[in-house]
Amino acid sequence: MADVDDWLAELNFIFAATLERVPDAGFAEPTALPGWTTAHVVAHVHFNALALCRLVGWARTGAEAAMYASAAHRNEEIESGAGEPPVVLRRWVRESAKRFVDEFAALNEPQRGAIVITAQGRHIPAAELAWLRCRELGIHAVDLDAGTTFADLPARFTAALVDEIVAKRIAGGEGAALAAWLTGRDQPGAGLGRWL
Repeated sequence: MADVDDWLAELNFIFAATLERVPDAGFAEPTALPGWTTAHVVAHVHFNALALCRLVGWARTGAEAAMYASAAHRNEEIESGAGEPPVVLRRWVRESAKRFVDEFAALNEPQRGAIVITAQGRHIPAAELAWLRCRELGIHAVDLDAGTTFADLPARFTAALVDEIVAKRIAGGEGAALAAWLTGRDQPGAGLGRWL
């Protein structure tokens, strides 16, 4: 996707600007993501950047590295991180965002073609890591429930996101439910699986 580098810069800005609208007291408040406070979302976005940096490192050095030690470890990281003060979480998410951008930008073309394995077990070229990061930033900027909506995200990004989600839902056997929803024949979300 030729636009990904531009999207990454814009979505980093959008996420940061959205988070700026959240007062420190709001970090303990629920977000649009069920069961997660603002602190949980911010901790997740921070640790996601670090996890993707591990895959960037794999592509750069050839030394295999997992995004997370395990699903349980990922969840523990988020839960523990959510307990940090807002000032720490703001610093963490800012620094890890910059780290991912810098480390990804430093990959050369052969390194971008190196195959790495995501937390879901997908084998992808490292070049796709920027898209994975864009997804996290865009979706979770909306999840912060601080005034940013999908309409505020780059239009070509949301189109690419919709294409990916439709393909994933169809591959998961949810094509009929998705068609019913998108054609207005069913309630939003009815028959579809868990949140992505």
